[in-house]
Amino acid sequence: MPDTTRVPEGPHAFYERLEQDRFLPTANTRGPWDAESQHAGPPAALLARAVETRPDAREDMRLARITYEIHRPVPIRPLTLSVEVLRAGRSVEIVEAELSPDGESPVMRARALRIRTAEESVASVVDEPRVEAPVEGTREPFYPVPWDIGYHTAMEAVFDRGSFLERGPASCWMRMRVPLVAGEAIRPLDRVLTAADSGNGVSNVLDFGRHIFVNPDLTVHLHRYPVGEWVCVDARTSIDAAGIGLADTVLHDEKGPIGRGAQSLFVAGR
Repeated sequence: MPDTTRVPEGPHAFYERLEQDRFLPTANTRGPWDAESQHAGPPAALLARAVETRPDAREDMRLARITYEIHRPVPIRPLTLSVEVLRAGRSVEIVEAELSPDGESPVMRARALRIRTAEESVASVVDEPRVEAPVEGTREPFYPVPWDIGYHTAMEAVFDRGSFLERGPASCWMRMRVPLVAGEAIRPLDRVLTAADSGNGVSNVLDFGRHIFVNPDLTVHLHRYPVGEWVCVDARTSIDAAGIGLADTVLHDEKGPIGRGAQSLFVAGR
């Protein structure tokens, strides 16, 4: 039986599967603010994968929208994943998934809308400017992190505009260096949702050293699934003086826009 008391190090994956619905996070999931907590990207991808791969999932449906509620920081400890179909219709279904540490209430919940697809049924229309693929981009340094292994080393980041160390709107191409689950192929949604929670991280408008940013939710809409290995987070953050903000992100792959992400923010001085 795997040792669930350790935090696996090394580059092999974000998670190890302990049982069908139970996962052990590795050090690759570690976020930049707390050595004991995950970046929200990997657990977001894990929840979406559960929605897509559940035994009764229809192959003629595709995820169109997923909204996450982050109840509290997701710990780097074994997590159990549960999935429930809330509505099963002919053309639309709503599915809920939760992640819970052993013996505790859920720390993160996702509610997904999946819509039936009809191949080549209408003309394709996209009204968003395209961001150039990352061939000519710049690999900018990550903002200072006090540990050697984490989300910041498990993801490759190439900026078309801005950087982690600059404030303001930015366009950052991101690629997973490791699979979501050890020994399992990377799925298209893994690539999008591992990156989508980074919108405010790349487009921050206030000094992270002097302010705290908490995003208690994330919503991602997709009109197309990605192709290729890279996902672009083209983001800008707006903050009101009352301390409530919004990070608005257009998501791209190398062929063009694929959808949009939004994060609500609580912002305060340290």
